[in-house]
Amino acid sequence: MEHHDVLRAVAFAARAHQGQMRKDGKTPYVSHVVRVCFIVRNIFCFDDPAMLQTALLHDTVEDTTTDFDDLAKEFSPEVAGWVAALTKDKRLADDDRESAYLSVLKTAPWQVQICKLADVYDNLLDSAQLDSERRAKARKRARAYLHGFRDAHHADVIRCREIVEKLYKQSQSR
Repeated sequence: MEHHDVLRAVAFAARAHQGQMRKDGKTPYVSHVVRVCFIVRNIFCFDDPAMLQTALLHDTVEDTTTDFDDLAKEFSPEVAGWVAALTKDKRLADDDRESAYLSVLKTAPWQVQICKLADVYDNLLDSAQLDSERRAKARKRARAYLHGFRDAHHADVIRCREIVEKLYKQSQSR
């Protein structure tokens, strides 16, 4: 796998999320997945193309018409599997969905956990633009994910969790 495959993932994500906006109603959604990729690469310091593709594609199955087979064919079964682990089951009620999702994340490969932590990091940054109710919900979810990774044993997951926890604490003062 080459780094040009990451650029293919940028284009794929942009097409898949075309017309979608972030919760502020102003920002194109694709900026979120690009930022998550940026966080994996430049803040968490990973340049593995499969991880970067996963970061870029992490919401495609959950939020677009893309399915697992599309990702496996276009990228790889590994990337498709990692994206699947980052996909919530929207058929479940909210509390059940979050519980099931966190169970999957706890046992997911460390690379998936890193991508989720990057997602949490970006969502915390973005929450400053939200009204107080949505900001509180974003912080509650971030806290749940951070708590879910408290028993992580992989050194890189621990290191990245600490980076996100620092941002979480800083965001409390906003």
